[in-house]
Amino acid sequence: MGRAQLATFQLAKWALRGELPEANATALATVDASGNPSARMVLVKEVTEDGFVFYTSYASRKGTDLEANPKGALVFWWTWPPRQVRVEGVVHKVRPEVSDAYWRSRPRGSQLSAAASKQSAGLTDRSVLVAKVQELRARFEGTDVPRPPTWGGYELVPHAMEFWQGQADRLHERVRFTREHSGWRAESLQP
Repeated sequence: MGRAQLATFQLAKWALRGELPEANATALATVDASGNPSARMVLVKEVTEDGFVFYTSYASRKGTDLEANPKGALVFWWTWPPRQVRVEGVVHKVRPEVSDAYWRSRPRGSQLSAAASKQSAGLTDRSVLVAKVQELRARFEGTDVPRPPTWGGYELVPHAMEFWQGQADRLHERVRFTREHSGWRAESLQP
């Protein structure tokens, strides 16, 4: 998807200009190997020519879900004016150098927390995790915190996007874009 298409879809206009707090927050839905769905909030950090990039632990539940079934869905929601964007597609890991560049841009505290945490694993005592962060802080004092090999980015490449604009009379506007061989097909939907 080219940037011109994204502009056509108004996503940048609606969300990613920074006019709303956490406008890049989105619900990410995945399905595990047994077909069990799961959803959680993530932050889209970049909209590329192809899709939507977010970062996480590859060992997290979302990471293991995506390893088993590389399909996902995003739902963006903004309260005023009421708007929603649904995105469905295939998810793949970004190149390691892309993850490295984003890792270097993160605050040091965020790097230390991500390096210390085994995201989604059980935790019997929070003080153990706090001690691990302190140990890493001391170990890497005066030097860069390396990106763990279990942490990095994913890109959701959409095959469908639906834009919803709420209306006071409940005759909401809906437009669905579906990727086809020749480009994108637009279809208006009833509310």
